[in-house]
Amino acid sequence: MDFFANIEQLLYAVSRVFLMPILFLIVLSLLYAVAMLGAFLVEGWQRRGQGSADRLVMQARHYLQRQVITSADLELYILKRLEWLRIVSRTAPMLGLIATMIPMGPALLALGNGDATEVGKNMVAAFSAVILALLAASLCFFILIIRRRWLLQDLHQAERSMLSQEESA
Repeated sequence: MDFFANIEQLLYAVSRVFLMPILFLIVLSLLYAVAMLGAFLVEGWQRRGQGSADRLVMQARHYLQRQVITSADLELYILKRLEWLRIVSRTAPMLGLIATMIPMGPALLALGNGDATEVGKNMVAAFSAVILALLAASLCFFILIIRRRWLLQDLHQAERSMLSQEESA
C-alpha cells in the first residue's frame, strides 16, 4: 500500500509543477484575446470603406513574397491568419480546466482538515483561472467566426476579380 501512496504523492507533486506555467499561458491567452479584439475592431472600421479583397491579395503577396498569387495561395494565407485564434479558442478552456483541477486537491485536503482559509484561497485561484480562460476563448472564438467570414468574402471577391482579369486578357 505504501507503493501506491508514493505514486499518489509523485502525481500530486508533478501536477503542482504545472500550475504556474498553465496560469502563465492563461494570462498570455487573455492578453492575446484582448490584442486581437483591438485589431478586430480596427479591421472592422477599415472594412467600412476600403476594397478588402485587394488588401487581402496585397497582404498575401507580401507574406509569400511573390507577385503572382493563386486562389490556393490565398486560402493558405487565410488559414495562417486564423490559426492562432483557432488554437487559443480551443486550448484556453482546457488550460482553464487544468488550472481549476490542480488547486482542487489541496482545497479538498484543507477541507478535510477544517482549514476554511486554505480552502478559500485554493478555490479563488481555481475559479479565477477558469473564468479568465473562458473569457479568452470566447473572445477568440467570436473574432475567429467573423474574421473567417470576412476573409472568405474577400477570397471570393478576389477570385472573381482574378477570373475577370484572365477573361479580359
